[in-house]
Amino acid sequence: MDIIQSTLARIKPINSELLEQAQTRLDNKTKPPGSLGRLEEFARRIVAISGSLEPDLGKKVIYTFAGDHGIVEEGVSLYPKEVTSQMVFNFLAGGAGVNVLARHVGAEVRVVDVGVDYDFGNTEGMIHRKISRGTRNFAKGPAMTRDEALAALQVGVELADRCKAEGVGLIGTGEMGIGNTSPSSAIIAAISGLSVRDLTHRGTGINDQALEHKIQVIEQGLALNKPDGTDPLDVLAKVGGLEIAAIAGLVLGCAANSIPVVIDGFISTAGALIASELHPNVRDYIFAAHQSVEIGHSFMLERIDVRPILDLDFRLGEGTGAALAMGLIEAGVKVLKEMTTFEQAGVSH
Repeated sequence: MDIIQSTLARIKPINSELLEQAQTRLDNKTKPPGSLGRLEEFARRIVAISGSLEPDLGKKVIYTFAGDHGIVEEGVSLYPKEVTSQMVFNFLAGGAGVNVLARHVGAEVRVVDVGVDYDFGNTEGMIHRKISRGTRNFAKGPAMTRDEALAALQVGVELADRCKAEGVGLIGTGEMGIGNTSPSSAIIAAISGLSVRDLTHRGTGINDQALEHKIQVIEQGLALNKPDGTDPLDVLAKVGGLEIAAIAGLVLGCAANSIPVVIDGFISTAGALIASELHPNVRDYIFAAHQSVEIGHSFMLERIDVRPILDLDFRLGEGTGAALAMGLIEAGVKVLKEMTTFEQAGVSH
């Protein structure tokens, strides 16, 4: 627990004075005040988070965490769990959606095995941080022990610390784990008290009958495990996932290190939700990449109080939405740094 407590102790409110200074600078650019809308919001928030009026977003990294889920035994997904490890090899080969979109915005994808039920040996290019070979089936008992959940959180914190040392300016979250929309729905249900039916969608694209079954399985898991909605670690351990825990740790670590973090879709936001429930200032460091098609996602974003940047009907995960949003956030920063002022341009205002 020590590293989590020490990380929480390092999280401070963002610098509101810098927010104002950045907006004043933006208002002196050759444009009507506020006319670049949310790009201006992104720029001033990056300034306030990073602590610099000249933020450097040259190094952008997306962490794609992979983990398997015992709940897949219940038939909640369209795909078998073997797809998790197969997709990990696709990420490493640079052939997945997140790889393509990360290349498009100049971000590096780092793949982390935090809980895949597969022996990768010393596969090159991967960050090996396996806590266990997947979670247990939360329809029959807790998904993880509290210690396993904490160990996975620590993985994320340590990666954020490493990024600080490397001078990474912007971090994105992504994930891969067949079955992981079920724990995500369970997490928001446990924390919000809303019904599973209102929060659960089709994931990989299951039909009506399978969706009904998925809802019943999640309800069964919550009734059996009785996660305490006021204790985010209890919720995470009982009905969460290893990759969700690692994302929560990464988000905490970013907040502790004053690094802006761009969260992807439904599963990434489940991790960010856990992190923001652990400390009230965490949400100030979060950018929500997009509005997922998964119906539970809007409830999570509302709870964290972050507004999505894009709405493109995405539901892939991996970090795909985070990659695209990074490009827009960086565009806002470039406006701040590169656009001329009225004075420089000799334009009356």
